[in-house]
Amino acid sequence: MSGAGHEDRERSYVIAQRANELMRDYGSSASPRAYAVWYNYVSGRQPLMNTAIKRLTTQSGSLSDGDIDDLYEAHIDGRNVEGELDRHNAGLITEVQGIMEMIDLSLGSTAQYGASLQAISKDLADTTPNRLKDIVATLIVNTCEVAASNRTLEAHMRESRREIETLRETLAAARLESLTDPLTGLSNRKHFEEMLCKEIDEGAKSHQPASLILIDIDFFKRFNDLFGHLTGDQVLRLVAVVMRETVSARATLSRFGGEEFGILLPGIGRDAARIVAEAVRTSIMGRDLVKRATGESLGKVTISLGVAQRRPDDTMVSFIERADSCLYAGKRAGRNRTIDDGELSEFSEVA
Repeated sequence: MSGAGHEDRERSYVIAQRANELMRDYGSSASPRAYAVWYNYVSGRQPLMNTAIKRLTTQSGSLSDGDIDDLYEAHIDGRNVEGELDRHNAGLITEVQGIMEMIDLSLGSTAQYGASLQAISKDLADTTPNRLKDIVATLIVNTCEVAASNRTLEAHMRESRREIETLRETLAAARLESLTDPLTGLSNRKHFEEMLCKEIDEGAKSHQPASLILIDIDFFKRFNDLFGHLTGDQVLRLVAVVMRETVSARATLSRFGGEEFGILLPGIGRDAARIVAEAVRTSIMGRDLVKRATGESLGKVTISLGVAQRRPDDTMVSFIERADSCLYAGKRAGRNRTIDDGELSEFSEVA
């Protein structure tokens, strides 16, 4: 066995042992799904899932079977489905583009062939020997036949091109749907992670600032249990609407799980990002939530927010974790507030 293979094997055993310990300490049962969730948590492969687990264990001290199911479907099973769809769409789009290139080449070749035949027939027609007249006539007839055939072929090709364009648009729409949260219409976890990775990569080259805002609805589970899931969905849509109304078009707005939202702000530093976060917080707090079925007032909704500015050495994981630490500092300090990573040490000392 190679040294690298041995290290991978040993690492997998260490991860498995730690996953079992966490499953025993925080879980209600040792199901295969629970093991998969905790194994992925320890391996650090999915930082957004880790953020969700930290949030749940901080709130209740454990993960219920329902929590495990939600985490598994959102971050493991859902990821596989989305990945398959993404690969399928990408492959089909590539194939379609190849076919379209061939059609373009065929159309060009046909036109060139027709032009070439016409040139030859003209040259022959200009010769004087009488015996070439029959050949010229034959060539002219053939040229006309080829031209007619070409026109038919071109018509079929253009029709095929239109059909393929429609197919490509359908596939592009399917990909967009795979990157969208169906309840709120915001970007989903997959797209959020893609944009975070892209920002980390591009930021290392451009040296432009970027900031990340993480949002959590205060006491959402209690609210959901008290008024029901339909009203809970209404709260989630409210947060999404306010985010769209408040944040610029350049930003990536995402709901990446449960009551958790994210805003990625390229080109924006900490101070400006904090202003955006506060605008979202105060706008949500200033709106009365009304139960649609009865018109009953359900009071105010509040959110807590964490703001982090990207650092030169940041990875996607460290960027998320710092914003999440700010969010939880706000939760510990009483909720309904924004904390940024410039003041995090102050709140950590208080905690």
